[in-house]
Amino acid sequence: MSNDDVDPKVAYAQKAFEAPEGATDLLLIRHGQSEGMSSSTYPRLPSGQADPALSPLGHQQAALMGERLAAVGIQAIYCSTLVRTQQTAAPLANFTGLDPVVVPELREVELGEWEGGEFRKRSQQKDASFLEMMRKGDWGVVPGGEDNEAFGARVRGALEKIQAAHPAQRVAVVCHGGVIGIAIALATGCSPMAFMHVDNASITQMLLVDDLWIVRRVNDTAHLGPAFAPVTDEPVM
Repeated sequence: MSNDDVDPKVAYAQKAFEAPEGATDLLLIRHGQSEGMSSSTYPRLPSGQADPALSPLGHQQAALMGERLAAVGIQAIYCSTLVRTQQTAAPLANFTGLDPVVVPELREVELGEWEGGEFRKRSQQKDASFLEMMRKGDWGVVPGGEDNEAFGARVRGALEKIQAAHPAQRVAVVCHGGVIGIAIALATGCSPMAFMHVDNASITQMLLVDDLWIVRRVNDTAHLGPAFAPVTDEPVM
């Protein structure tokens, strides 16, 4: 139809979004809050990657997330090899009766010399090297760590395998802040650091159809309480 065929008297309503036919609906869930770590002693995988369990608050967050998603039609659950994602997935698995599938490629970015409490310390202290990493948007700044290319390739591979296995289905993927950040970067071309700070137990939704990745929501925490905390002690109107 050309512009000449459009009736100028007809008003075309703005339609609500419709998922493309056959799209895989991914709910990327960041794990709940994990236990504190020091640089000297922390749980780790044989590779040296930090592997802390959930804190008591993290378990509460996971339970709230599981309760919220219990009846939204999830047809599969995936998680990483790291225990905090498996513990976060457990309440949802109990609600749905689904067994989580462990995908090693969904593990968090490897932080080399910044594993354990070192990354957290540098972040909280606004360390110069940490700020350089954030400005450059490059995980490769971390000594001995995994660079953007390698990290992005393994996350893309993991999500594409899930997509291929679940066309036109809704799937929960319990993973990590860095994984969610790089997934959104792959979809949009933004910095991998732009969305890495999603909240614990938050939900980020992406639709995957063929080579198109559509970001539908980011950092949804409605199940965890008020989304916006007051910035002062004064009453909020």
